Amino acid sequence: MRDEHLDFILHLSSLPTLDRKLPLLSPKTMLTFSPLSGPGCALTTGTATLNVFAADRKPGDGKKTLALLSSPEESDKPGVISWPGEYNELGVTIRGIGHKEGQQISYLIESEDARVLCVSQPLEEWEEHDIEAVGDADVMVVPVTDSKFLQKLIDEIDPRVLVLLPAKGGTDSIMKALGAKGETVKEYKLKGSLPAEGREVVVLD
Repeated sequence: MRDEHLDFILHLSSLPTLDRKLPLLSPKTMLTFSPLSGPGCALTTGTATLNVFAADRKPGDGKKTLALLSSPEESDKPGVISWPGEYNELGVTIRGIGHKEGQQISYLIESEDARVLCVSQPLEEWEEHDIEAVGDADVMVVPVTDSKFLQKLIDEIDPRVLVLLPAKGGTDSIMKALGAKGETVKEYKLKGSLPAEGREVVVLD
């Protein structure tokens, strides 16, 4: 992970949200997203820090931190989640979603009234039953190596916030394909409410 990290808050004019009502977040809701090498993302809630898809696969301490891995470990380890299934850990509900016969794992995380979908790489077309199992997500976190399936998955999940984790080569081509534009900030925090209109896109780099 680099010493300096830039986030880009982007507004997508080309990706309209579906006409649906999302549950309101609690005024106390605070989720912080920061980049990890991998590409991965550290998601900090009010009760835990989840290191999602980190390249070093380092276990969490099981008390305040958990590691969520994109592929299964051969044996269970404390502070690590790496298999499909449902987990309740450190005040957070986590559902592991298996792809490729369970050899690749994505995660649906529910914390503080927010639902966060973390999509593992390589990004491929999702099965319909996986999309139905997820339902609506407030935030979608996805490593980007190819935009081929990205827009379809965005349309299916319809998140209010999209967090992109750029792989080697950056995100210029992705942003161009999505017609995105925006401003630069140091980190992204979701606090108290979702975007009232449209969709925010955050690129963690």
